[in-house]
Amino acid sequence: MLKKTAHVLIGLFLVALCSCSTTSSYVKGDASEREPETVFVTFYVKPGKEAEFQLVLSQAWEVFRRENIVLAKPHVIFVDDNDGSKTNFDEIFTWVSHYAPDHAPASVKVVWKKEQSLCEKWNGHDAIEFREVHLLSPTPR
Repeated sequence: MLKKTAHVLIGLFLVALCSCSTTSSYVKGDASEREPETVFVTFYVKPGKEAEFQLVLSQAWEVFRRENIVLAKPHVIFVDDNDGSKTNFDEIFTWVSHYAPDHAPASVKVVWKKEQSLCEKWNGHDAIEFREVHLLSPTPR
């Protein structure tokens, strides 16, 4: 009886341990796909839509974090008015893996669609541009 109880307790422990795991389901694929990917994103926002876009950008980050597809740091957002000719928002963040953005859940795709609707092509640039970058220094705390 004691042996059976021990096996049940060990089984329950393992189930509890697995259910508490914070490993993202977006870290899959071959070795290169599992590596984190830091990106620099430029959003060319439609005139008059800057405040609305800023709200959507904030909501996007909440969705990304809830879905566990990005790392908490680095995360930097800044605005450039291009000498008054066009406002763009730039964002730097890190996907948990190269796999994550290519296999994003529906909630993320909804946010992307909202962002896209508030941006436009400008001066030969796509409405939203993603570039992979590599950090040279540690993230400030």
